[in-house]
Amino acid sequence: MDQPISRRSISRRQRHTVIVIAAVLASACAAAWGINRAVTPSVEAGSMLVSEVRLSAIANTVSASGIVIPVHEELVSSAIVTRVAKVRARAGQPVAAGELLLELDDGAVRLAIDAIKEQLAQQDNRVTSLTLELDQKRRQLGSGIELLELDLEATRVRLGRLQTLRKSGAVSGEDLMTAELNVKRNEIQLRQQHEQIADSRRVTQSAIDGARLQHAILLKQLQQQEQLLAQTRVRAPFAGMLTWLLADEGASVNVGQLVAKVSELDNFKVEASLSDFHARALSPGLAVRVEQGGQVLAGRVQTVLPEIQDGTVKLLVTLDQPHHPMLRNKLRVDVNIVTEQRSGVLVADGGPAINGRGRQALFVLRDGAARKTMIEVGAGDGKAVEIVSGAKAGDRIIVSDLSRYKELDSIRIVQ
Repeated sequence: MDQPISRRSISRRQRHTVIVIAAVLASACAAAWGINRAVTPSVEAGSMLVSEVRLSAIANTVSASGIVIPVHEELVSSAIVTRVAKVRARAGQPVAAGELLLELDDGAVRLAIDAIKEQLAQQDNRVTSLTLELDQKRRQLGSGIELLELDLEATRVRLGRLQTLRKSGAVSGEDLMTAELNVKRNEIQLRQQHEQIADSRRVTQSAIDGARLQHAILLKQLQQQEQLLAQTRVRAPFAGMLTWLLADEGASVNVGQLVAKVSELDNFKVEASLSDFHARALSPGLAVRVEQGGQVLAGRVQTVLPEIQDGTVKLLVTLDQPHHPMLRNKLRVDVNIVTEQRSGVLVADGGPAINGRGRQALFVLRDGAARKTMIEVGAGDGKAVEIVSGAKAGDRIIVSDLSRYKELDSIRIVQ
């Protein structure tokens, strides 16, 4: 005969069922946790580069490659067609102002100088000859004038006597008229003689002036040739470094061809090159940071060269310390041009995970995991970037390269 189950047995069975269900649920949770640990990727905390968002100031910079060049550099070129006769120096050595670097063949210049000197002597002889000729003509014409003056005086005396006799009727009118004509003829001849002297003086003086003008022209040509002769001895224009020299003796040289280059030893600037994409942001006066070997030198944009070649724009940078011992001719440096300054903004250190400006997915450390977050990145100076939105002060952003996890929303961080 069935008996009713006691209340204690029912309570015991219920407790057993609850314990079994709890055990099953705990096992299920543990299994799920284990599967999640096995499936979800993890990253060791020590292998990540983490940057903390902070409030600070930042400068937006444009990166460029630069090369150190002398502030003062002079190119010495040949003024004539010639050849290298003798090399007196070598490239790379320091030189003093006026020091002889090389000698060019001066044979052709010396021949030209000799020819000009001969022409100068000819012009001197011509001036002397014309002067003597003028003096001779003046003496000849002067003698003729003296004779004409005597004749004129004699005809005037005769005319006076005939005029007196004519009053008494002792001389005919025809004789008186003849005497008057003789006086006029002598006056005309005398005037013509004076005019001939003046004409001769003008003609001869004109020839002398022409010879003297030619003499002056030849003197200028002689000075030019003497300057060319001096330039065949190529000298350093100032004290500095001989950075290049045409050192092949016997080599042909054309007019205007570079034969030497002298640069200052300890006064430098920087020539920077960058993409013309940034050309509109560039202007003279912008602050510049020049970096090399961990050292940073401040400077400013001096000139933005107007010509763009192969998509590249060039600019010249003056340095606050142009004599810094770090600087060497042709040294390659990194140039950061400051195009914008901002203060009181959120800033984080840069890294491989940050790709320029704009919105991008970055992993932020929260609650022991790295969670993908859309963050807008603003200005950057090559070392740090501005965080416009998506993160707040104190947040820690992973800036290491996590591109292999770009499809995931979160990553476990293993301590």
